[in-house]
Amino acid sequence: MTDFDTFVDRRNTDSVKWDRYRDTDIIPLWVADMDFPAPPVVRDALQSRIRHDIFGYGNAPRTLLPTILGHLNDQHRWVVQPEWLVWLPGLVTGINLACRSVGSPGDAVLTITPVYPPFLSAPGLAMRQLVTVPLSQESDLRYTIDWVALERIVTPQTRLLLFCNPHNPVGRVYSRTDLERVGQFCETHDLVICADEIHAGLILDGDKTHISIASLSPALAQRTITLLAPSKTFNIPGLGFSFAVIPNPDLRARFRAQMKGIVPDVNILAYYAAEAAYREGEPWRQELIAYLRGNRDRVAHVLKTVPELQIASAEATYLAWIDARGLPSGNPQRFFERAGIGLSDGADFGAPGFVRLNFGCRRTLLEDALTRLVRAVRRSSDSSVQHPLA
Repeated sequence: MTDFDTFVDRRNTDSVKWDRYRDTDIIPLWVADMDFPAPPVVRDALQSRIRHDIFGYGNAPRTLLPTILGHLNDQHRWVVQPEWLVWLPGLVTGINLACRSVGSPGDAVLTITPVYPPFLSAPGLAMRQLVTVPLSQESDLRYTIDWVALERIVTPQTRLLLFCNPHNPVGRVYSRTDLERVGQFCETHDLVICADEIHAGLILDGDKTHISIASLSPALAQRTITLLAPSKTFNIPGLGFSFAVIPNPDLRARFRAQMKGIVPDVNILAYYAAEAAYREGEPWRQELIAYLRGNRDRVAHVLKTVPELQIASAEATYLAWIDARGLPSGNPQRFFERAGIGLSDGADFGAPGFVRLNFGCRRTLLEDALTRLVRAVRRSSDSSVQHPLA
């Protein structure tokens, strides 16, 4: 059994997450980087490769491709052909390549907000127009797609849909019905889909299942670029490995053409880590899911005692999306920093007034952060209502 409560000191280790608040008493719960050690099978694979002592230019291990194909079949019931895969040094690279591969400068890229910040920056970097449609929020704080708004905003110049499933930051896992409707929308308007599915291995609700939109039909697969990686699930984002699944040969050729001379090869160590994670990491992943589910439930329980804050139900990921517009502060991210908690600013996701909390950490650290959060909100409120950390 893995002990996710073990303390690992990440201060002064050149960590992006922890260096932001170096020499301060601010708990960093912002960037999507968990504080848990990588699975032992991954560490063993890396140590084995390091003992070879030579780090020249490398190819993917011959066993990596069948390992990933087997993983996609076993976990997602998706039969993928070997030639469909394109190795990438990071998923954000894939998002930017997709924007450059579809349509021409001046065309529009559509996405649904709030969403992972590279979705909002990549179109402009590719000289495309960014078009956004906000998610609808139901009375139970569950986010849904606004189909009317989608139909209203799409034009003949819209060529690409950037689609996030599971949806970062709101934690939504889209159902088969949702995905079929997205697919029908894209077929009707002749859109290519770039599907970011990096959190596919982090479904927290037992009654939810991740479905790759490209797996719904051969016709839909022909208009889809699917981006996947082991980095979030197995906490190895710093190694830099992801891959695209592109069944359409013409689309795949355009995607590869955009890589030439710009996109570097994958790090040799990243290949070995990815293979170990996909081949032998499932028992660790199951333990992780159980621990994250407990953290998610704890965050939700505490925030229900704080009427100034509203939290979406995280069906997946290790990220809590919090509506902080009930606070007197116009900048909740700064408000919580002053209280000793470093959260992601919702404005970066297209939603000012919100914050994102990363609960992928040991529970004692999370409890400390939640205590600070409740205390800060209580102090800021003119109300005499108490918010016990129960």
